[in-house]
Amino acid sequence: MKILRAISGNHRAVIRAIGRRNFCAAPSEEYLKRNYANNEAEYNTVIGSITSQRRHYLLRDVYDDMMLDGVKPERDTFHSLIIGTMKGSRMQDAFFFRDEMKSMGLIPDVALYNYLISTCGKCKNSDQAIWLLDEMKRSEVKPTGQTYICLLHACAASGRLDRVYAIVRDMTSAGLGLNKFCYAGLIIAHKNSSAPADDTTSKIVELVDQSKGWSSVDKTNDTAENVMMGISEEELYNLPTAEYIHRRGGFIARPLTVFHVAFHACADLRSVQATERLLEMLEKEGRTPDVFILVQVMRCYLHAGDIDRGLKIFEDYMSSNKPPMVELYVTLAEGAMVGYTPKGMQLAQETLVKMNGRGLFLSFKMANDLLLAASGEKTGGYTVANLIWDMMQARKLIPSLPAVDAYHAGLKEREIPENDPRLMLVSSTLNNLRLRVGTGGGRPN
Repeated sequence: MKILRAISGNHRAVIRAIGRRNFCAAPSEEYLKRNYANNEAEYNTVIGSITSQRRHYLLRDVYDDMMLDGVKPERDTFHSLIIGTMKGSRMQDAFFFRDEMKSMGLIPDVALYNYLISTCGKCKNSDQAIWLLDEMKRSEVKPTGQTYICLLHACAASGRLDRVYAIVRDMTSAGLGLNKFCYAGLIIAHKNSSAPADDTTSKIVELVDQSKGWSSVDKTNDTAENVMMGISEEELYNLPTAEYIHRRGGFIARPLTVFHVAFHACADLRSVQATERLLEMLEKEGRTPDVFILVQVMRCYLHAGDIDRGLKIFEDYMSSNKPPMVELYVTLAEGAMVGYTPKGMQLAQETLVKMNGRGLFLSFKMANDLLLAASGEKTGGYTVANLIWDMMQARKLIPSLPAVDAYHAGLKEREIPENDPRLMLVSSTLNNLRLRVGTGGGRPN
């Protein structure tokens, strides 16, 4: 298809991929070959494809091409564009499309405002989120319960406890109950606040206990448009489970939303005591930790320096005859590298070798995160970083600039000849990435 050819290359923008167009003359045969969309429906297909490929930085270029082609975008197109910017955390682009929409006489509806507020949350800009709610009221667009939860999470992302509790008061005074996503937002707000860690973890455990009596905010959960566009409530509210929500094999048990957020927060805070208290609460309720929770428990132990207990969680799962999950291997490898101890680096290496032997492969993000972490090793043989680099080369994964930069710096710190094949390849890759980023090309980091 034309769209696949147009957006699958290593181009910074669709416009550069197909060239600027001459609209003064009738379309030539060459123009028709290079043109990738001719009407709104085809452009909507392009937008959907770009969004699914996570190349959200191209959306403005597609919109520019629509304008150059004289194709007028309708409400559905703007919704797709703003959803794409939300998924890519591109707040400036989201507000641009909102302004363009209004300039064409199209008034944003409540669903679109929810997407905009969610985008503000992803970008940790609670001021703009509050401003959007005020704009809704001025435009006589009635907020829904989902709007207030989006706003709550946008403020929670910035650690604005004052605003979060003000929203909760407004919701309860309006007769809206607090559901599991509200309690999740309260936990995130406390985690991101500047309060002492001990006070924060105590409050997190307290909120999990309070959440047992949660009620539904609205009669409905996901709106029809959210379902149609493939947007889960976890993604709309920017929960840490959002990228895993469609995973199978027992990775996510959706009724455990509050526990998911709580375990994730305690892992970030490295609070072993709070994590173990949550495990006790979970067991008391007769519930079994899903894979996401196990990942957070491992992460907590490992980042707190307890490699043995983190490894035991991993081994217990692997001996349970449940399907192997690449996230467990990655968590163990990444956590074992904390502090760059000889024992931890050896465990990280063995874990990655076992993972590869089972036919499990790293995603682009996983590989780059691991390479960045492994490149911080100042002593030792740099074996883990080299292994990760080789695994990426075998899978033809294009490394990110920060990861290659860190890996290259680590190689240069060691006594390696300038003509070493590995060093030469890494240097060449680094130079190419710098050129692409410097000229606006390549995958944004």
